[in-house]
Amino acid sequence: MVTTVGSGAHTFEAIEDWAKLPPGWSAPMAAMTVDSQDRVYGFNRGEHPVIVFDKNGNYLYSWGDGMFAFPHSIRADSHDNIWIVDRDRCQVFKFTARGELLLTIGTKGQRSDTGADNTSFASTNYKLVTRPGGPFNMPTGVAVADSGDIFITDGYANCQVHRFSPEGKHMYSWGAPGTGPGQFRLPHGIWIDRKGRVLVADRENDRVQVFAQSGEFIAQWPTKVIGPATFWVDSNDNVYVPEHNGGIFSVLTLDGELLARWGGSERTRKCHSVAGDSEGNVYFVQPVAGEGSVGRRIVKYVRKG
Repeated sequence: MVTTVGSGAHTFEAIEDWAKLPPGWSAPMAAMTVDSQDRVYGFNRGEHPVIVFDKNGNYLYSWGDGMFAFPHSIRADSHDNIWIVDRDRCQVFKFTARGELLLTIGTKGQRSDTGADNTSFASTNYKLVTRPGGPFNMPTGVAVADSGDIFITDGYANCQVHRFSPEGKHMYSWGAPGTGPGQFRLPHGIWIDRKGRVLVADRENDRVQVFAQSGEFIAQWPTKVIGPATFWVDSNDNVYVPEHNGGIFSVLTLDGELLARWGGSERTRKCHSVAGDSEGNVYFVQPVAGEGSVGRRIVKYVRKG
């Protein structure tokens, strides 16, 4: 099925049946990323957790069987290392493109004290957070700066952003529960822009906050976004944001000015991930109609504008 969406320079054709899985495979996708060779990595909560496709949706290879408890986020860095956030193991991993483990951050199953219920992995735990707890308690997203420093959002049972050295040493954290500047209610996604600023998707506060890498608050985007999940920024500094709770896909400037928007149906609600390729195409992880988050798949949006 092909559908035209967007407007102006941000017009796309959505190809919903893009990914070609091997016969008999089921892959309820949680997240995806694209590397410098336009290989698309799907991270799913079924068997074969990391599935790699070419830009035409053809299956290339897979890895990670039995390695993860709750796949949540995946990100390719500028060197095509693959970073993975396992929410329920409370760990972040760095792999090669072929799945060789290079670095582990966090201790399996160890959860910080934030006032949340540490006997539960409910996605509503963020409502119980009363204090920041340090790394980790159900982490959510990861981004790598040009320096190699690693920034991790820790949101489902915490309220912080953590900064680590390239070797995985914890440097410092910032954030507290609340709605004020520098406070969070489920920090979910993160991006380092070309200015070195840290964009944080403050999901349950329906906003994006911008910080210096030191954690100093810079600004809040003027455009309201309904449950922003994460980001992808293209070579022209257009920012693509899946609005998880609103079922909307938005394109904005780095300063949060709205450029284009589409969606708003059950087929776009709970969209969880976005990335783009070298040809300007964009990929979203979104649900199959009627299946919700248990039926998410990768949809390719081919640029027409």
